[in-house]
Amino acid sequence: MMMAELDERSWAEAIGMYARRYTIAKVTRREHEDWALDVHTLMRGASPDARGWRVNDPLADELERLDDPFYPFVELPADPEKADALKSRVYEIPRSSVKKFLVALSTLWLDVERTPDFEERRVDLEGKADVILSRFPEGSHFYANTGRDSANKDYYKRISGCNPISRHVWDLGVFLVSETEVGMVWSFHAW
Repeated sequence: MMMAELDERSWAEAIGMYARRYTIAKVTRREHEDWALDVHTLMRGASPDARGWRVNDPLADELERLDDPFYPFVELPADPEKADALKSRVYEIPRSSVKKFLVALSTLWLDVERTPDFEERRVDLEGKADVILSRFPEGSHFYANTGRDSANKDYYKRISGCNPISRHVWDLGVFLVSETEVGMVWSFHAW
């Protein structure tokens, strides 16, 4: 299967794989040398995409956001100290792992092994993950909250731990950082 060229339509189709999940997927412009300071913008509910493209945010018009525009996040890296606190909860992972993690984040239970139709959907999901990754060229960096061994995980196997950055007891996600943009794909279990 040939990867779709990155444009507004292919992006919308790619992040559409998160529409069935409690997942926030969006990208903002890189404004700071320290990428974690730009995450503050991503965490705010009303932040539009840097290119005006589709955003997946199931909380966009929810009541929780009226009281707190950063809901469901608790880490608000608006200053260097808070940015460092956020960065201490994530670990860099290689591009090859990001593709699998983006796919895993689209599954109903955040668990590829518990997804009955995964093999039938695998090529399509991996193609969408490739489109998302194409927005972040070689030289970009990726950070997951799945623990110290994040760089060595097989994200198609059960993910057994995380360092939550939300008000929920379990959230999994990845920050995608290029020289010009910062993105996030963050999924939650709201038990």
